[in-house]
Amino acid sequence: MKRLVPALCGLAALLLSSVAAAQPAPAEGHFSVADFVLASGQALPELRMHYRTLGQPRRGADGRVENAVLLLHGTGGTGAQFLSPQFAGELFGPGQPLDIARYYIVMPDNLGHGGSSKPSDGSRARFPEYGYADMVEAQRRLLTEGLGVDRLRLILGTSMGCMHIFVWAETHPDFAQALMPMACQPTAIVGRNRLWRTMLKDAIRSDPVWAGGDYAAQPVEGLRAAVDLLLLAGSAPMAMQQDLATPAAVDEWLAAQQARRIPALDANDLWYQVNASFDYDPSAGLERITAPMTWINSADDFINPPELGLAEQFMPRIAGVRYRLIPNSAGGKGHGTHTWAVFWKDDLVDLLGRSEP
Repeated sequence: MKRLVPALCGLAALLLSSVAAAQPAPAEGHFSVADFVLASGQALPELRMHYRTLGQPRRGADGRVENAVLLLHGTGGTGAQFLSPQFAGELFGPGQPLDIARYYIVMPDNLGHGGSSKPSDGSRARFPEYGYADMVEAQRRLLTEGLGVDRLRLILGTSMGCMHIFVWAETHPDFAQALMPMACQPTAIVGRNRLWRTMLKDAIRSDPVWAGGDYAAQPVEGLRAAVDLLLLAGSAPMAMQQDLATPAAVDEWLAAQQARRIPALDANDLWYQVNASFDYDPSAGLERITAPMTWINSADDFINPPELGLAEQFMPRIAGVRYRLIPNSAGGKGHGTHTWAVFWKDDLVDLLGRSEP
């Protein structure tokens, strides 16, 4: 059983007022499917996927939607991140690379995130543990059963969404005509990357308030440590050296970040979101990727440091890939460079051009 419930929602709560004035409101809706079976064999009695769309689907002579673009957010985010000025303001307007007069933009909140099914809905730590394979399958069900889309002009994904693209490209190699993964590597998460994630999960569940996930109030000390790790993982060293130039500036910035971020978090949701990468390792199947790909990383990314040489190791096995490493700079955004389109929108234009049907 499945259902699709469309709605319309304004941008004012999501964007700065100047951007809200420049961008049309996205359509929002929920897609639901009963008895969603996970790769582990466990099942969700109901999978609910919240999504936003911009533009309208256009059908080709064969009746299939031909202009759909899937945007996939990072760990802890939602589809709303793509409505930020540094992304939407560079890409969605008239004549811009993803002009919504031309493209049908689909921005889901992925399983475990935002308005989609997640532990804080009521199950808490009894929610089944999901992995990236489950998240990609939920995206596919939303597209094919909910929105009537069985092919994509482009998948663009950031961080976790970048990793989802590699899963998509190997599991459904003919679904998308172009792929743009940003800020990830196509291999298992080990080393320092896994270490900080494990530290974050341990901090949450070692808080005395955790209570097996049935906490009466959020385990704030665990969340404080989690936020500290997230801030470090997302940091841009050259920019921080310049912008946080005194001890007082560092202290003030950290206090402000904690005060803003901690109240917005749920400990169960965050633990599951970080844990979901446990099943990720596309390295064995890279030869199955056939669609043109532009893969972007940044040199100031704590999570994906270029000195590991992973891109150079895996690129020769991916047909049709173009790789670019955005250099470090005082204007860099660290891991978050993926959402600042000014750094890579020319690469997107090139990808769309060379993948034109």
